[in-house]
Amino acid sequence: MFISTPPVMADQDATTPDAMAAARADLFRQAQAACALGSPFVRDVLVAAMRQLHRAPMLALRLATWPGDRAAAALALRVNSALHLLARSGDVPSLSAAFATRTGDVDRAVADAFEAADTTLARLIAYPTQTNEVARSGALHAGLMAATARFDQPIELLELGSSAGLNLNLDRYAFCLGGTASGDPASSVRIAPRWHGPAPRRHRLRLASASGVDLAPLDVTDPECCERLMCYVWADRPDRMAQLQAAIRIARHHPPRVERGDAACWLKDRLDRPHATGVTRAVVHSMLRQYLDLATRARIRDMLECAGAKADAAHPLVHVSYEWDDDHRVVELVLTMWPHGERRLLAHLDPYGDQVIWLG
Repeated sequence: MFISTPPVMADQDATTPDAMAAARADLFRQAQAACALGSPFVRDVLVAAMRQLHRAPMLALRLATWPGDRAAAALALRVNSALHLLARSGDVPSLSAAFATRTGDVDRAVADAFEAADTTLARLIAYPTQTNEVARSGALHAGLMAATARFDQPIELLELGSSAGLNLNLDRYAFCLGGTASGDPASSVRIAPRWHGPAPRRHRLRLASASGVDLAPLDVTDPECCERLMCYVWADRPDRMAQLQAAIRIARHHPPRVERGDAACWLKDRLDRPHATGVTRAVVHSMLRQYLDLATRARIRDMLECAGAKADAAHPLVHVSYEWDDDHRVVELVLTMWPHGERRLLAHLDPYGDQVIWLG
């Protein structure tokens, strides 16, 4: 539970009008994007936050003086998840009611939250949004099936930016991918994105092992971590929240292996280890690249190319990337396979795994 504290007056002279305008513009842009992705309530929350930001001077100061790439930090999504977490705590009744019913005076509810919990909200946005959206495992599963069509052998799965590691359990989920059924048909996690284009060919995935890395992994046995996972889901998507809860239950019975660390350092260590004969080594990540600096992106790319140069038919390497394109216009599912370094654009996606336009 949160302990509400009186607002702490920030030094508004520490920011410029342009910085405050940029903070509000970030909130408005994400509000529009959320609405386009089918979340009108998140739009309403972020528009209210934009209008009521003057009531939360500490939060406003953090947003206006944020160091580095503001878009890459997803500040507006951090504000939404912080408000969602506060709503779930029950400490601001009007906010809890607004999030529970997704009706009423959202502006008043956000204003109440800003006035009652400014310091708490300013602290909460220090936590980055997590990349562990379970629905993305549908596209990742399809990408791995395409790799299995080429190399029909068990997979050593290596995930960068694993969060709680829920997608490391993708072989324990049931999938309907454009009419192609795959995975575990008895699973309580059922993933069926809106599918356009031809259905992928079914190939049974066999995971020899699955492990991942995250700068700040979340432990599904810790109730506080689970609350943070839940708050990252948009409040008007109860289907996604139910899916996440089911995935958490599976993870408690089959704990994912997620290490705390830097993605590039961890990957180097994994790629330097002996590659078992007859096993496909697969590096995957989803909506991670935007959080990495250019130097880290380059290191990872170079490591994959170097490891790929050593790959052969008995020791193949594949890379499945679920990321924005370079111009940040469309999310792409890209499969690269070594030996030979063949690159295939498999699909266009939405950021949360709800829709797949399969190119195959």
